[in-house]
Amino acid sequence: MTPPAATPAYRRLSVEERRSQLLEAALGLFAHHAPEEVSLDDVAEAAGVSRPLVYRYFPGGKQQLYEAALRSAADELEKCFDEPREGSLLPRLARALDRYLAFVDEHDAGFSALLQGGSVVETSRTTAIVDGVRRAAAEHILSHLGVTGPGLRLRMTVRMWITAVEAASLIWLDEDKQPPLDELRDWLVDQFVAVLSVTAGRDAQTAALVESLARDV
Repeated sequence: MTPPAATPAYRRLSVEERRSQLLEAALGLFAHHAPEEVSLDDVAEAAGVSRPLVYRYFPGGKQQLYEAALRSAADELEKCFDEPREGSLLPRLARALDRYLAFVDEHDAGFSALLQGGSVVETSRTTAIVDGVRRAAAEHILSHLGVTGPGLRLRMTVRMWITAVEAASLIWLDEDKQPPLDELRDWLVDQFVAVLSVTAGRDAQTAALVESLARDV
């Protein structure tokens, strides 16, 4: 008589492992649905756990879970711009954009709900998390530019471009992910150089930077 197949041993997850599991399940749902369309039962089912267990880790309910998931997504987005300071600037920027746009592609229609607000569960805390991503991206880019004491016009230019990248990402999703990602990336890099060139006409610091970029190409 053939012995029955061994049943895999149950492994109890640590607190951090269980929390990560629940956040991963929530992010998977929020990536394709607006937060108000996702219930705790949905998260529990996706994670293969009970609803009371979700509450044990997130006693504040869906709002707390959403904010934690948003923070997790924000951390991932911030890392997109954490590029090693090696080689020419524009290829570095292109690699950072590749990671950013890959995140947008992976999270698909949920990108707007996750990072652009407009949800019924949006609060001052969620707004601060999203704004923190934008500010961190700006600081990374300014650091890559290698400018000591970046002035107001240069800082504004970089932050305006980051806003343009967000808008382009949302439009790209709305246009059935066209043009192809590599074309979108190159277009955004060209726009970065273009807006710097416009600012250079009014700001000596940016003008010197544009001259440096021209030599680096």
